Amino acid sequence: MTRPFVFAWHFLTAIPISRRHHAPTAHELAASMAWYSTVGLLIGGLVVLADVGLRAWVAAEVGNALLIVLLVLLTRGLHQDGLADTVDGLAGGRTVEDRLRIMRDPRVGAFGATALFLSLLLRYAGLLALPSPMRLPVLLCMPALGRWAMVSLAWASPSARRDGGLAASFLTHLSWQHVTLSSLVLAVALTMALGEGAAVATMGVAIVLLVLIRQRCLTLLGGITGDVLGATNEVVEILFLLSIPALVMAR
Repeated sequence: MTRPFVFAWHFLTAIPISRRHHAPTAHELAASMAWYSTVGLLIGGLVVLADVGLRAWVAAEVGNALLIVLLVLLTRGLHQDGLADTVDGLAGGRTVEDRLRIMRDPRVGAFGATALFLSLLLRYAGLLALPSPMRLPVLLCMPALGRWAMVSLAWASPSARRDGGLAASFLTHLSWQHVTLSSLVLAVALTMALGEGAAVATMGVAIVLLVLIRQRCLTLLGGITGDVLGATNEVVEILFLLSIPALVMAR
């Protein structure tokens, strides 16, 4: 195992796989993002295995709820926290400084709590509405798509925090090679799981969404933060769940 892969796995999941790899450099943190789509596929594989097991023992509604719990546990709620903090900052601050300050506050406000509740509700509804033939391919690819979106947005955007922050360490040395590797892994996975047409449509819609997110973050925050990356993962995954049946049927 390469150190960047281990750092990607440890950052994105709550499952330790090595005690010997620690104290990553800024270069290694950037290189770890090349592995984000791969880690996302591994997370998706765990979700698929859980889904197959749950469907044999519990009703579909209960199984969908438990899958969401599993995703939160696997990722320590990292992306949900980013979503809540981002919405609190964007909705509650009037200036760039106010928004960034609110986003650093560990407390969750009314806007963030509402966004978190709605995101879980939409994710549950999306899982419940998934056609059976598409269910396992979508569950496999969904985490990879969200983590690829984080990498792509990070590469195309400056850091909002001039004094550093979680995202700054990743952004400093992130290169097009890292983004390309992450994109290739996702493209191959989507093509094999859903077909070429759905893969192109999915990545195309995601790119448009990332452009919109980047523009709003530049306007309201002056760049992106770690919280914004986590929120992006949530938004892209949920949009994928809600729209993929239509994208596949439109092929």
